[in-house]
Amino acid sequence: MKNKFYQYIQNLQDQICKGLEAVEDQEKFREDIWERPEGGGGRTRVLENGKVIEKGGVNISAVHGKLPEAMQKMFNVGEADFFACGLSLVIHPKNPMVPTVHANWRYFEMYDDNGNIINSWFGGGQDLTPYYLFEEDAIHFHQTCKTACDKHNFDFYPKYKKQCDDYFWNAHRKEARGIGGLFFDYCKANETMSIENWFNFVSEVGDSFLDAYVPIVNKRKNLLFTEAEKTWQEIRRGRYVEFNLVHDKGTLFGLKTNGRIESILMSLPPHVQWVYDHHPVKGSEEEKLIQVLESPKNWI
Repeated sequence: MKNKFYQYIQNLQDQICKGLEAVEDQEKFREDIWERPEGGGGRTRVLENGKVIEKGGVNISAVHGKLPEAMQKMFNVGEADFFACGLSLVIHPKNPMVPTVHANWRYFEMYDDNGNIINSWFGGGQDLTPYYLFEEDAIHFHQTCKTACDKHNFDFYPKYKKQCDDYFWNAHRKEARGIGGLFFDYCKANETMSIENWFNFVSEVGDSFLDAYVPIVNKRKNLLFTEAEKTWQEIRRGRYVEFNLVHDKGTLFGLKTNGRIESILMSLPPHVQWVYDHHPVKGSEEEKLIQVLESPKNWI
């Protein structure tokens, strides 16, 4: 399974980069191949200062070796060997009318002293972070997620939508990072789902990404915006940074397993503001967004 999934994310990285470059039309992704001293490595692709994408990264990695002590405590296990691979992407658009998007799909194995698999699972999801709320975009994104889920289990979309709302919650701000999507983790073989079934589900969601995001980008990328709207985008990006550095499991996993720091922090936007005690004007489009973030909404 690990070879099958790693092959899948290599191909998916190519597809997503090609799809985003078609939207960008000028700039191309820069590629870095890197190795992890303890075992494994990855392929980082970053696009900066484009016409549409201010900063974006689509990264894959496959790492293995001894499970670090910090991760042993997280998983409540003793010494063990592990393998982890996944694709992680974040796209920060230039135009504040275009939402930021994040997605990742990953697979994990743990082994005993004889190299036998003692645990394995899938995780991942995709979520949208708008700066200005266009409800039809939110509906489109969530409908695409639901369509992918419904092909496998009608319970998946409501379950993983709620898990996304719960996970991407900036507790110290009492607001969501964005308008959600899907989040699933520790998807293990059980009575109803084999590990092969989980692969089929995760790859279904991965394959839906471009359909979920690109139509929104194309609809909004040429809209006019003001300097004040750009400032609002940068203030909201600050909340994005706060979540990634304070709460995000993937960021923490990378830092605690001696991952490549440039790839881990690729998710951070290039221009951010923290304005003291900032509140949007009552009745404004900015306040409309905040109201939705303070109480996650069912879009379908």
